[in-house]
Amino acid sequence: MFGNSKKPSSDLGNTLPSSSSINTIVVGTVIEGTIDTQNDIRVDGKIEGTLTCAGKLIIGPDGKVEGDANCQNAVIEGLFRGNLNVTDILDVRENASVIGEIKTGKLLVQNGATFNGNCDMGQRIKSIPNNQAESNAS
Repeated sequence: MFGNSKKPSSDLGNTLPSSSSINTIVVGTVIEGTIDTQNDIRVDGKIEGTLTCAGKLIIGPDGKVEGDANCQNAVIEGLFRGNLNVTDILDVRENASVIGEIKTGKLLVQNGATFNGNCDMGQRIKSIPNNQAESNAS
């Protein structure tokens, strides 16, 4: 009466994740190595290595990321230590700790957060020659 509407198993591997898919690294999980994802990722465990995310990186209150991370947007509530490149907005929440070299389009740091290191924000400004210093050197 209903017929055979099952798809062959070979079709299951060809489906793309929806744009609302979130990868989750749960508390107690430790990953060492390289992670590359086209979707958002939430880290409540620990990642040591390189993380590339085409979407949003969320580091939960218990989450730790140590190494290099590249993403579109980031919300940090836990610990990040290393090199962080965020294309759009980096949101550092009140209990977060961010240590390292940071490059971001826009930066939000809430009161109580720890933010140590170097940060380049927005477009790089070309250095303007100091004419007075140049004339004194002559």
